Amino acid sequence: MPIVIAPLNTELRIVRISADDKTKKHLENLGITINGEVSVLSKSGGTVVCKIKDGRIALDSNLSTKIFVA
Repeated sequence: MPIVIAPLNTELRIVRISADDKTKKHLENLGITINGEVSVLSKSGGTVVCKIKDGRIALDSNLSTKIFVA
């Protein structure tokens, strides 16, 4: 499921990123990788705030629909 519809405060695993290579590389530099652990802290109008490792990252509606978790 896309991370935009994922449940709040649940540990999830990133299974797929549907973006171009440049965006994938940028997300990897931020710590968003395949098989990485992530949890959704809040969401509002398509914008998602995620906890990745020890930091928090805000994803806009465009990116949050391209990151799939399980």
